[in-house]
Amino acid sequence: MLSRLGVLDWIRIGLLALGLLFVATGLLPLSAAAESLAEIGPLLVFLVGIIVLAELTKEAQVFDAIAARMAVLGRGNYAALFILCTVFASFITIFLNLDTTAVLLTPVMLALAPRARIAALPLAMTTIWFANTASLLLPVSNLTNLLAMDEIGLSPVAFAARMWAPQLVAILVTMAFLWAFFWRRGERRDLRYTPPVLEPVGDRVLFGAASAGCLLFIVALLARVEVGVAAAAAALLVVIAFAVRDRARLTWNLVPWQLLIFVTGLFLVVPTLSRYGLADLMNGLLGADRDPYRTAAVGAGLSNAINNLPAYKVVEEVIPAGDRDQLLALLVGTNVGPVVTPWASLATLLWFESCRRHGVRVPMLRFLLTGAGLAVVGLVTTTWALVTFG
Repeated sequence: MLSRLGVLDWIRIGLLALGLLFVATGLLPLSAAAESLAEIGPLLVFLVGIIVLAELTKEAQVFDAIAARMAVLGRGNYAALFILCTVFASFITIFLNLDTTAVLLTPVMLALAPRARIAALPLAMTTIWFANTASLLLPVSNLTNLLAMDEIGLSPVAFAARMWAPQLVAILVTMAFLWAFFWRRGERRDLRYTPPVLEPVGDRVLFGAASAGCLLFIVALLARVEVGVAAAAAALLVVIAFAVRDRARLTWNLVPWQLLIFVTGLFLVVPTLSRYGLADLMNGLLGADRDPYRTAAVGAGLSNAINNLPAYKVVEEVIPAGDRDQLLALLVGTNVGPVVTPWASLATLLWFESCRRHGVRVPMLRFLLTGAGLAVVGLVTTTWALVTFG
């Protein structure tokens, strides 16, 4: 078991162990630790529910069927396929979380590439960039959004009403960068692609149940059901279907223990560090005027340096409760900005691993430079949309 743990797994375990050490030594009082963990209870329920739902939806071939039909609908036209991929990746990110796009949609798109004789890199870059930049609209789109909801004090519908313009701008800017650097004729070389032959799904009952589970989750969100409850209910529906039709697929590997350990450790380590000087450093970075562009830049810079989840948490610690505008600007930084370094978001780390397993080479210099351009332009324009239409 231990021999199968990767470097990322050991980092997550180490983070949790460090957090528990802080509690045991009194550096983080037990009351503060309990308060911090109580804050993430609903978040952990959501994480388990949404990952189980997404994993079983993939097993039911829902994503494969959509991707194949999308390629057929494009009829060999790269511009049409580009628009369809944008819509598909953005939709999955917005409603099923950015990690779903990175972990489950990436292998689907990479598997589609040889079937349709499409270059894999444009499809891969589409999934990872939209996994990050399309994660602003709903609380469930990104873990950072969920972390912010108590402080922001908005319902999911009200949150979307504030973030629709920044989200639209972020998607449009991402589309422009993707087309210029990965999808245009000079980059992909081929004039047209070959639409794949459609294959029947393995089990129509599981396919229907998984589709219904995803639809139930989306409807529940629109009905303002608490996200943890919505995810758990949708996942339970699909789990029951698999228990009846294909019980062998229901394994403990469906439970995202890596994410649970990482988030729990994070919520013990960051409050401790904030007690011993980290808060002063963050206040200095934000400045006295708390300019939204500067706040977004700090969030993006820290995300690319240390990962967006701890970046969000350490900056949120010094933002006054109820300062909604600054918290939303921070979300722009930690959601749109983490597209430069491979470790900037958990989704990007998982995406690189998926690309490696599928034999897709990602040119690192090209990834860094195009990501830096997207981060700068995306941050400025998205923050402008937040300030202008907020």
